[in-house]
Amino acid sequence: MINLIKSKYQPIGQFGATKAQQDAAFASANAAGNTNQKIFNPNTGQTEVAGTTNGVPNPKAMTGLEGDGGVGFSGKTFSRFLLDDVVSQQTELVTGGVWSTGLGSLITHFSSSAQTTTQRYYYVDVQNSLPTESDSLIQYSVAYGHANGSGSNSQGQLSDSPSRAIYSQFKQLLLNTSQTRFETQGSGSTDSIYAITFKRNRVKERLDPGNFEIPLTSITSRAVNATGSVVVGSPVFTLIDDSSINTAPVIGAMGRIYNVVSGSINSGVFNTSAPVYYGKAYPDYGIVILDGNVLDQKLAFKTQLSSSQECNNHFSLFRSISGSGTVTNPSTSDKYGFLARNSEKITSSHYFVRVKNNEFNFSNNTSYVTGSTGDIKELSFKKDPVAYITTIGLYNDDFQLLAVAKVSKPILKTFSRESLIRVKLDF
Repeated sequence: MINLIKSKYQPIGQFGATKAQQDAAFASANAAGNTNQKIFNPNTGQTEVAGTTNGVPNPKAMTGLEGDGGVGFSGKTFSRFLLDDVVSQQTELVTGGVWSTGLGSLITHFSSSAQTTTQRYYYVDVQNSLPTESDSLIQYSVAYGHANGSGSNSQGQLSDSPSRAIYSQFKQLLLNTSQTRFETQGSGSTDSIYAITFKRNRVKERLDPGNFEIPLTSITSRAVNATGSVVVGSPVFTLIDDSSINTAPVIGAMGRIYNVVSGSINSGVFNTSAPVYYGKAYPDYGIVILDGNVLDQKLAFKTQLSSSQECNNHFSLFRSISGSGTVTNPSTSDKYGFLARNSEKITSSHYFVRVKNNEFNFSNNTSYVTGSTGDIKELSFKKDPVAYITTIGLYNDDFQLLAVAKVSKPILKTFSRESLIRVKLDF
């Protein structure tokens, strides 16, 4: 059922009188033997036929108008939806930029200063602006994992080094139970992986396949511990998923799996007959796994595999991505950006609220009436009422308010005006 609302939860009904006046008007019509007159019955919430005047239908009662000093009603406070008024289970695919404020490109990358030293051994959170700025938010995280724990210090930790913990975590999350290693088209089974994890609330339902592009620069030189000096080169390599040529992706434990290959969103996969493979994309989880061996071969990442100290290899990936933002893309004349979009399926129900000319022309808002008896304040409104629809309430059969819809601007409602309002509920 619907109920038009004025101000804050003030119903717009077909009357401008108190409940006592409504009762008296309805009882008076019945007592006079008026069996055809339409008048509002406050006990049922319906407009009912109550009588005629000298055998002739009362036109004022039929239109909701009354003579001076009288009380007239021509409708109901609530109106029930008919079958044709509701269109449900409508679905559409909606995409949007992954980054803050819905942006699809991220050019500036800053490591989070809120992480502890121990946390940074495992991963680094990447923000869109300086951590001291108010709009600085975590956008994604990068991590490095090694099946045997190489690349981080395992001493005194029961051989459970950060790199080993990261590899095991992603293995349990993304691989089938029978798989012990990540496998890529680039180098087969690999012990060395770099991971990019998009912030979950930004991915929404999934990362949109075919709509992300990772820019990477090569590593010219780096310290053993990548939190120190890391020098990146100027050529930028862009990676995408192969959904444009892979129409039947592998379906794993965590949904669809695509290959990560050399290419761009605008140009597609470079060399479709023999793509250069860099890793795997898991769009349903918002995770990209890059093969450490391939990054060493193609981009000279120089992954350090010491087991006696923290190498923080994931900072090389962070510097590679952030370094690309300083290089101009010759095809667009803009700086290279990390491009990504999310995707979600929205289910909608549409409720068509049909407001006829003789309905919802009066208000129960206290500003509409005056005095202890609830007389209409503006005398001209008795014969020519004016109301404005600002809000629509959706109720269940127990008259409990379930949802409220606001119109963009107040809609004038009189006996000479009708309205059709569509309320859309997304879930």
